[in-house]
Amino acid sequence: MESKALTKKPHAVCVPFPAQGHINPMLQLTKLLYHKGFHFTFVNTEYNHKRLLKSRSLDSFDGLPSFRFETIPDGLPPSDDNTTQDIPSLCASVIKNCLAPFKHLLLKLNDASLSSNVPTVTCIVSDSCMGFTVDAAEEFGVPNVSFCIFSACSLICFLHYRQLVESNYTALKGESNITNESLDTVIDFITGIEGITMRYIPTFFRMTDPDDIVLKFIAIEVERMKRASGIIIHTYDALEHDVLLALSSMLPPVYSIGPLSHLANQIQNDDLNLLGSNLNLWLEDSQCLEWLDSKEPNSVVYVSFGSITVMTSDQLVEFAWGLANSKKNFLWVIRPDLVSGDSANLPPKFLEETKERSILVSWCPQEQVLNHPSIGGFLTHCGWSSMMETLCAGVPMICWPFFADQATICWFNCVKWGVGIEIDNNVKRDEVERLVRELMDGAKGKEMKKKAMEWKKLAEEATTSPNGSSCKNLDAIVKLLLSPRDKID
Repeated sequence: MESKALTKKPHAVCVPFPAQGHINPMLQLTKLLYHKGFHFTFVNTEYNHKRLLKSRSLDSFDGLPSFRFETIPDGLPPSDDNTTQDIPSLCASVIKNCLAPFKHLLLKLNDASLSSNVPTVTCIVSDSCMGFTVDAAEEFGVPNVSFCIFSACSLICFLHYRQLVESNYTALKGESNITNESLDTVIDFITGIEGITMRYIPTFFRMTDPDDIVLKFIAIEVERMKRASGIIIHTYDALEHDVLLALSSMLPPVYSIGPLSHLANQIQNDDLNLLGSNLNLWLEDSQCLEWLDSKEPNSVVYVSFGSITVMTSDQLVEFAWGLANSKKNFLWVIRPDLVSGDSANLPPKFLEETKERSILVSWCPQEQVLNHPSIGGFLTHCGWSSMMETLCAGVPMICWPFFADQATICWFNCVKWGVGIEIDNNVKRDEVERLVRELMDGAKGKEMKKKAMEWKKLAEEATTSPNGSSCKNLDAIVKLLLSPRDKID
């Protein structure tokens, strides 16, 4: 009887983009849909699956009859590294190499349904950067929902890629085109982000080569997204209402569902406890939570630049001494590959001077850290997954965007949402010290904390009430995924 029940379940195949900031939001979305009764196949690349096996045991998932992992190759040369892959190379390879093995996987899953208790594939939920799945969904006749882990404000910039590339503000005519004057030019043709300047438009549009692979990748993925059955954006309506309204006239049906962590944490399900809260590609150091327990409320600066950001050794040292000179407690995530082309070595004098008020880890359970009462502020690169977790926790920020859409999010943090202050890209220790003190003790920091708590309350309203915008949109997505594709088209 149990096997017959399993075969009748809707079967969703989930495909995240193979980077840390994309995998965990997809896992959270998967947990929500699993709770709604879906069978799941979660598709990682072979490279990242090996990394997951190193960072945590996946054996516990064997106890979930309706959840399984599969892999496809990413097309890049085999490697035993434990680092983030080169993003431009990965984008180029995804375009060329992933569709065929993915279709082969779908055939394998459907063949398995004939002889086992695995249901036939009924729908696909894919990262918006893995648009090849739309081609497969059309061929197999199933709905494909595109999951955008970017902010709505970033997505609307990507949808205007032609206008941005063709504008006189980009660098396509040469590196000399990038000047302070050009970067300070207001972009006035994107609805919902009025007042933004070229400096805060995603950095992809500053490329000097019109044939740049990332620009091509954006162009291809945006067009594929328009063919999806629907678009999920990891945000909530109150946070990006105007931009979401503008997007609704440009794309298939758009559903804001977030913060995902808020929604997922409400589920009481023993099976889902086996999945845990994340799939981290680095081994977490949970001892930092015990260290945080020993600190006073709002007394610790959390420092993390995500899974992709790299910096120079000089920038690392400037951050280090700025933190040291602030005299504040800090928890700093320093990945092994944080420094470009070198190991992340800190000055011995710095380590000695700060050993009583700091802890350095290579990775940590970020959501738990941000929600710890001792955390008073966050020095961040402004990756969107981090932003959603930070807004959920009501934590103010110092923003140091690195690349892609992080500058766009930084602008919204500082100008629109009132929860951040920006640090110059050419980081200097004196500025780091000054901004850390302002964040933790200053009038601006207190004002940002107040705004952060307001956004936290709005996030809770979107996710805890059946009438909350994210709850209603989740129900709508379930209905969409259960609909035959011909009914959608």
